Formats: sequence, structure tokens, C-alpha cells
Amino acid sequence: MITVVIFLAVLAILIFVHELGHFLLARMNGIRVDAFKIGFGPRILSWVRGETEYGLNLIPFGGYVKIHGEDPDEESLTGVDKERSFANKNRLRQATVLVAGVFFNFIFACLLYIIIFASGVTVAGDVFPNYAEHQYDPRVLITHIEPGSPAEDSGLIVGDTIVGVGNLNKEPAENISKIETIQNNINDSAGKDTQFTYSRNGQDYSVNVIPINSIVEGKYAIGITMSDVVDMRLPILSSIYEGFRYTGIMIWQTTVGLISFFADIFRGQADFATVTGPIGIAGIVGDAASMGIIELLMITAIISINLGVINLLPFPALDGGRLLFVIIEGVIRRRIPSKFTNIVNTVGFVLLMILMLIVTYKDIFKLLK
Repeated sequence: MITVVIFLAVLAILIFVHELGHFLLARMNGIRVDAFKIGFGPRILSWVRGETEYGLNLIPFGGYVKIHGEDPDEESLTGVDKERSFANKNRLRQATVLVAGVFFNFIFACLLYIIIFASGVTVAGDVFPNYAEHQYDPRVLITHIEPGSPAEDSGLIVGDTIVGVGNLNKEPAENISKIETIQNNINDSAGKDTQFTYSRNGQDYSVNVIPINSIVEGKYAIGITMSDVVDMRLPILSSIYEGFRYTGIMIWQTTVGLISFFADIFRGQADFATVTGPIGIAGIVGDAASMGIIELLMITAIISINLGVINLLPFPALDGGRLLFVIIEGVIRRRIPSKFTNIVNTVGFVLLMILMLIVTYKDIFKLLK
């Protein structure tokens, strides 16, 4: 239940940020905004302030701002308030309103990264070499547990810090701080009972694990992936710089990954197991929250960037699809028939809802399996 509440809170915040971008830019461009809603379906709460209805709906997987003339009809094109219609504004103003939601998602992620760097974050030891003087507490962190492995059976979990490893020749566990030393000690055990000392939530624990040689060919292993990490806290100016820089890196990597995925679809090589829906994302958010507030902020920033990049796709009903129509109209120097654009966007929205249902079903099936 806590995971669900945290996930819904994160989702509501990200949707609010996205729609706030559309809302503010529409207002700045003199466009009438009729509604600002979070969620779809039955209404939970609503109120009217000025000419805009605000509200919260039951189904939290989305939200919208109803902008006068965004889906053109006769009233918005020729009615008494036509001067404040989205459809009657010039193409540049229309484009700024459409990309504002994505821009706000990126800026929000940037602000989160600034807070993360200024507050202190765990990073791989070799990622930020220029800030060595601001790094401390080097250690080896477990970043993945192989399902069904001796590590999983022993109770080790992602986020544990390995403090020592001992075997028959090295008792008690030897204090270590390098991955290579841990791997050598595990392999030297030759499949015999090996003691692991680890730290979790500030407390030290010990557990005995028997390495096996069927995980890594030619070596004994227990089924963990490790990373050399350090804690890093940056001064505010460095945090601001790294916040913008890291946001740019994540936007680029997310875009490249998305393009590669769609390219693999056309080649028939796409791995749909990597696609995660609301339930899968909720699990990821819950795992991050259990590790601490900084980890929760990090995953929220990543989701915000993904939300922004996906919304830029030139698919009907998404911001990118609407932006594509604006660009086409700018090129051909005339308006695309509103009946056609409304039908295309409606079909696009239905297809997106079907896709979300399919991905959600896949998540449930994976969870039950």
C-alpha cells in the first residue's frame, strides 16, 4: 500500500508539472484555458476559478489541460472568443504551448538533480573524477541479485554494502573495499562455505554463502553484480552545473534508447520484455523509496525525463503528434481540416490506451509468474 501511495504521488506530481507547462504558456499567449484536470474517469474533486475548471479524477494515469481551440470546432474557429483560440494563434505560439509540458518535465528533472547533488548522492567512483575532493566513504555496493542464486537464497539484497569476505583460509571475514578482491576471495573458496559481512541501513550483518561454478564460466560465484561507489556532496554552484549537464546526458541517452527500440521493432528484433507499464514502474518507485529519499528523487527525475521524451514522439494525441500537424501547416501555408486532425488524435488516444492496457496486463502476468 505504501508503494502504491508513493507511486501515485510521484505520478500526480509529474503529470501536474507537465500540464502546468501547457497551462502557463497558453495563458501567456492569450489563449483561454477551460479545464486543468489530473487523472481520467469519474470526478473526485473539482472547483472553478475564473474561467477555468480545476479537478482531480479517479484514474491517476494521466491528466489534461483543455485549451480552447486545441481540438478545433466551429465555435473556437469563428465564435465570439475566437481571438483567444489556440487554433487562431500563429504557428510559433502554438508550438510553444505544445512543447511547454515537455520543457517543464526536463526543468523539473534538472531541479531534482541539483537537489540530489547538493544533498549528497552515492555514485560510481570513476564517474565524477573532477570532484574527488568532495567524495568520501568508498565501498562496494550490490547492484543486482541473480534470481535463484546463492546470494538471493542467503538473503542478500540490492543496496547491501559488502564489508568483508572470508573462507577457510581467511577467517574471520577479511575487510575489503574493492570488487576484484571480493571476486578473488569468492573464487578461492572453491565452492566451500564462505562468510560474507555486509552493511544494511547502518547495521552490520554476517551470512554464510556457498559459491557455485554454474553462474560464471570457469569461476565460482554467488550471483551478484557489484559496483565500486562513493558518496559525493557538491557545492551549490557545482550542483547547478552538474544538474543541467546530467539532465542533458539523460535526455540524450533516453532519446537514443527510444530510437534504437523503435528501430529494432522495424527489424523484428525488439525486446518487449524491457517495456514497463504502470505496475512495473510502481515497483521500481517502491524499491527506490525503500533505499532512501535521494534514490526516490533520482528515479522521479528519470521518469520525468522519459515522460518528456515520449511525449515528443510524433504520434497522434501526444504533444509531438500535435506539433507535427503545426509544422505541416506551417510548411503548406494552410490549415489542415479540423475534422481530420480531431479524428486522428482520437484514434491515437484510443491506441495509446490499448497499449497501456496491454503493457499493464504484461506487468501483472510477470508479477504473478
